[in-house]
Amino acid sequence: MLMPAFSTRSVNVSDVSTYIQNNRQRYVDELVELLKFPSVSADSAHKSDIEKCADYLAAHFKSLGLEARKMETGGHPLVYAEWLGAPRQPTVLIYGHYDVQPPDPLNLWESPPFQPEIRNGKLFARGSSDNKGQFYAHVKGIEAHLKQNQKLPVNVKLLIEGEEEISSRHLEEFIRKNAAMLKADVVIVSDSAMAGPNQPAITYGLRGLAYLEVRVDGPNRDLHSGAYGGSVANPAEVLARILARCKDDRGRVQIPGFYDDVLAVDQRERDLMSKVPFSDEADRENLGVPAHFGEEGFSTLERRWARPTFEINGIFGGYMGEGPKTVLPAWAGAKVSMRLVPNQNPEKIADLFEKFIETLKPTTAKVTVKRYEGAFPSVVPIVGPYVEAATRAVTRGFGKAPLFTREGGTIPVVSTFKKVLGIDTILIGYGQNDDNLHSPNEKYTLDDYQKGILTSAHLLEEMAR
Repeated sequence: MLMPAFSTRSVNVSDVSTYIQNNRQRYVDELVELLKFPSVSADSAHKSDIEKCADYLAAHFKSLGLEARKMETGGHPLVYAEWLGAPRQPTVLIYGHYDVQPPDPLNLWESPPFQPEIRNGKLFARGSSDNKGQFYAHVKGIEAHLKQNQKLPVNVKLLIEGEEEISSRHLEEFIRKNAAMLKADVVIVSDSAMAGPNQPAITYGLRGLAYLEVRVDGPNRDLHSGAYGGSVANPAEVLARILARCKDDRGRVQIPGFYDDVLAVDQRERDLMSKVPFSDEADRENLGVPAHFGEEGFSTLERRWARPTFEINGIFGGYMGEGPKTVLPAWAGAKVSMRLVPNQNPEKIADLFEKFIETLKPTTAKVTVKRYEGAFPSVVPIVGPYVEAATRAVTRGFGKAPLFTREGGTIPVVSTFKKVLGIDTILIGYGQNDDNLHSPNEKYTLDDYQKGILTSAHLLEEMAR
């Protein structure tokens, strides 16, 4: 059993909470400054913005009393920081990412994506919820302890990367090379959602991802559709036929072997889902759709959290400008993703997809498949002392006990932490499902941000128990 080097009673909890309360506006102001960095990892035009954001974070961590530095990865840099002044206490590794999604389409934003604006208690900016606002809550919780007590209840390490939105392509190699530096007892990640307004959650499951691109090439140039139409295969039509064969009209993926390894949802998990305050009707109204669609025999939450999918993320080729232009396009392409569940393997699924596309290729056009990085699904334990500590901290911070949920999104590093470092991750979401992640008008509820800071401070105390 770990013996504390000092009593947790030496931490003045009241002073920490008071400090947080007295600095609410400064916390918002500082987050606004962080959100001004257009740290878009997918766009090489923002490479200097990525570097500047990493430098800013490293300097800020140092100003709080942490040992911090920007570290190279072979791609975008990450920022590592630590405070190891609590001998024989647990070590908590906090992960987040400072890179953000591209803000396109810009014309749909009500305010510029990198000029943060507060409206109705919500902070609108790209990265506000995903993930700058969420990981920054932990930074401010750490600050409160250091400023009031000149120490932390536990040892803390921060790993803030710059490539999460491009599948963390260099992170696993970095973790392997720096396993000793990153050694910890538990990982904390806040890059997920609460179960609803005023209802906190601890997430125990994430879907994995296989991402690919399909391209169809036909003639060596765009052709006049009147002169050549009907005599040459249209790549856009060929692509449409191929994609249509991948999923039937009941939402069932048609790739042979796709469901072979899927871990079914048991009654225990259905009972956990039933506690989530979710309304199909309210969800449809929020999304502006007349009805839900998905695999038959499953609820909406099961489809989103615990069933695999096939989705078309974009289709391109031919003329897409204003007004008519009668062409038969030379080529057409589509980007597709498959969200995966335990025990699916992204490499195996990508193999199955490529084999299936081979069977659909016509003799009249060239079809190629390009693979992007994938990620494994994750399910973590919801029992044990660290989960119990997190539950107590969330209850103290939000004034309400958390529900246990799964999510449909992917955080690649969760499976990497388990595989490489052998440690589990606790996911405590400080965002909301309707925060418009990856969409225009991304937002972050400031009340959730402030309660997240308080929760993060309590979490360090509870982990020391």
